[in-house]
Amino acid sequence: MLSKKVKYAIKALIFISKNVEANKPVSAKLISAKEKIPYKFLETILRELKQNKILKSERGAEGGYSFLKAPHEISVAEILRFIDGPISMMNCVSVNYYQKCEDCIDEETCSIKLLFTEVRDATLPILNKTIAELSK
Repeated sequence: MLSKKVKYAIKALIFISKNVEANKPVSAKLISAKEKIPYKFLETILRELKQNKILKSERGAEGGYSFLKAPHEISVAEILRFIDGPISMMNCVSVNYYQKCEDCIDEETCSIKLLFTEVRDATLPILNKTIAELSK
């Protein structure tokens, strides 16, 4: 299940992408009000996006958040991974967070692993859509 933190991060990034005016930053208060995201929770999310070099922030009356990394370079999968961790439903299927399955006799013939590898392979191309693509 998608966490609210990831959902709000994606919503905030799309909002910033759609509301960037001549490189002026977008305020957290505006994002919070327009996207109905609790302000304090949004601040935490935006700080995490900044720490992961997705956004940059500027202080002051005209301050706010803008992209450090271009929206066409930011995938939903990337946001999911650094906020919630592995995308795969099982560690033995994960590309980036692989761990051997403790109770599996033979991973090569495990029908459960084969099924969830298929799920991963079908899901990843969709999750690799970028913030720019979602902002159209």
